[in-house]
Amino acid sequence: MTKTLYAEFTVKEGSETRVAEMMAELTGHVRNEPGNVTFLPYTRETNPREYFVFEVYRDEEAFQEHISAEYGQKFNAELAQHIEGDGSVLTWLTPAS
Repeated sequence: MTKTLYAEFTVKEGSETRVAEMMAELTGHVRNEPGNVTFLPYTRETNPREYFVFEVYRDEEAFQEHISAEYGQKFNAELAQHIEGDGSVLTWLTPAS
């Protein structure tokens, strides 16, 4: 069964450019993971500091490989300095049909 989640966070004022650069780099890495099915980062049209990332991985093993990747850990450590709150809010999803 696929592992699917929705992550959201709000970037602090002044960090927009850096986070956009970080997200572009991360997107390239994640999309090249063999177990990644979908990695789609978005910003809110009316507030580009609000990010929404839809992620699908082949299965739990692929997701575990994703979260243990060095580039992802580096991304999350730096992202924590640039976002409001304690971290990304994750919503785990299951297929409805």
